[in-house]
Amino acid sequence: MGTPPKRIVVAINPNASFGATRSVGPATVAALKQRGHDVVPLSAPDFDGLVRVAQDALTHPTDALVVVGGDGMVNLGVNLVAGTDIPLGIVPAGTGNDFAAGVGIPTGDHDAAIAALGDALERAPRVVDAARVTGADASQPPRWFAGVLSAGFDARVNERANGMRFPTGASRYVVALVAELVTLRTRRYELVIDGERREVDSCLLAVANNTTIGGGMRVAPDARLDDGLLDVFIVKPVSRLRFIRLFPKVFSGTHAGLEIVEFVRGRTVTVDAPGIVGYADGERFGPLPLTVELVPGALAVLV
Repeated sequence: MGTPPKRIVVAINPNASFGATRSVGPATVAALKQRGHDVVPLSAPDFDGLVRVAQDALTHPTDALVVVGGDGMVNLGVNLVAGTDIPLGIVPAGTGNDFAAGVGIPTGDHDAAIAALGDALERAPRVVDAARVTGADASQPPRWFAGVLSAGFDARVNERANGMRFPTGASRYVVALVAELVTLRTRRYELVIDGERREVDSCLLAVANNTTIGGGMRVAPDARLDDGLLDVFIVKPVSRLRFIRLFPKVFSGTHAGLEIVEFVRGRTVTVDAPGIVGYADGERFGPLPLTVELVPGALAVLV
């Protein structure tokens, strides 16, 4: 026997109104309605507009927020429901679906993901950790992420790619990656992990709640979404050639045993380095310093 009808807010990626994923949002809404739920579909011309209409929709009693898209949409959803009792549902439809994969939601098969969402609404959600981030400007409200905060080479690739007008799509990240490799250099970071201050020289540094970024790069293969800890991933200074050899190992997670790789766990992590902009769940969080505080059990996910 199914559960009683629920009021479900469905937020659809503004960029998914065209291309191969344009049908996923409407298909999600139709499937949920077919199961008898009260569905509130939301769309807007841009992310800021979508946040505003979603915030308004969530002022009414809501049984679930569903996001249709990639990690950017997951981040939008996390920032709307983290710390509340509203569970987050995800239909992966982006180029990177790292958080969805991390919680076991089908990726690469929209129909399977929609069916899994419908089934998940009939059972209790999974409770996982989420990370709350504050910057140097105390007047700005904290932001949340569920996956990984990048503050090294991969963050600089993101920053460069986001500033490029051509090429479009995933290929611009390849171009940005090559450009950053050419200028690769070690940076000096000041870290404070659970009150312990240390300085490290690194070219690739991340603060992880989930295991992967960038569509499957296993930067923190031992990270767990519900262990109450962040995994700080540090790559020590290496030559450009060795870094290029190391990089493919990140996709399999086999870099974890190398002597140039260090992991440190903690509950609260502050990262600072001049000229670096932090990215989390693929979204721009702003210049360092950033302080990341893990909040155990802050997020309920429909899986």
